[in-house]
Amino acid sequence: MKAVAHALLEPGFFSSSQVHVAVAVGAAAAVVAAAVGSFAVLRGQSFAGEALGDIGATGGAGAFLVGVGPLWGFLAMGSAAAAVMELVGIQRARGRDLATGIVLAVGLGLAALFFSLDATYHPTTGATQTILFGSIFAVPGSTVAPAIALGALALAIVVALHRPLLLVSASPELAAARGLPVRALGAAYLLALAVSVALAALTIGTILSTALLVGPPAAAMRLSARPVRAMVIAALLGVGAVWLGIALSWDSFYWPPSGHGWPVSFFVVALVVVFYGLAALPRAWRSRRCGQRHGAPGQPPTMPARGRRPAVGG
Repeated sequence: MKAVAHALLEPGFFSSSQVHVAVAVGAAAAVVAAAVGSFAVLRGQSFAGEALGDIGATGGAGAFLVGVGPLWGFLAMGSAAAAVMELVGIQRARGRDLATGIVLAVGLGLAALFFSLDATYHPTTGATQTILFGSIFAVPGSTVAPAIALGALALAIVVALHRPLLLVSASPELAAARGLPVRALGAAYLLALAVSVALAALTIGTILSTALLVGPPAAAMRLSARPVRAMVIAALLGVGAVWLGIALSWDSFYWPPSGHGWPVSFFVVALVVVFYGLAALPRAWRSRRCGQRHGAPGQPPTMPARGRRPAVGG
């Protein structure tokens, strides 16, 4: 297996410290996104994940401006935005979307200001490209430990609260009637969501972070109706997309235009889309088999005429 991998990958892949960091950070981001993103899909908060990713651009731009690692900017701004969204919003989906839209507008306005200041004071850093579309090969090794620790925190929240979160996701009214602290659960979940989005933004950029957050869970839910099993499948799909994306991006350095390479984020998003499409095939196959077994749609099985017995024998 190792010989095959060496044959398929360009030299230096397994010995590169940049690859080691990218693999570790990318795996942490994918696993956390699978767990947290599954609840985002169940709760109908994909838009909230998208908003936190976009708002993360504000934190990343601010971090570059003051000379701090982008992860901390993503996390700080995402956590603050999640807190405001929970304070402003209400439990109904319409109220959540309204609060999300308001916070998103304010965050993007600040992002425009910070990007302008970055271009003025640090014109050669390439901050805009890195923040919006990611640059996982440029993540320093010192970021691995904090990224894994933050991912463990988000996973601990989801594991500890997964049963009440499932009930709140299915019926907030029933959860409140049973005495569950719906507002506190929502706040804890949004904190985990902010951490997940920050890790995804560090991997594939703020604009594309939702692909890792929503894509694998949505594909997994096509393959399994059981939440825990779907989370495991989503984690496998997410890690597979990230690791394969890293390998393809490494090899693309020798693709046209030679010496430049294609971004990891492009490959990860493309693979997530492919996985989502492939996840629909088993259900489509089962539906086709069921249709063939029961006849064409709209044509019930032929029954003998009333009062007559079908002929038997000669």
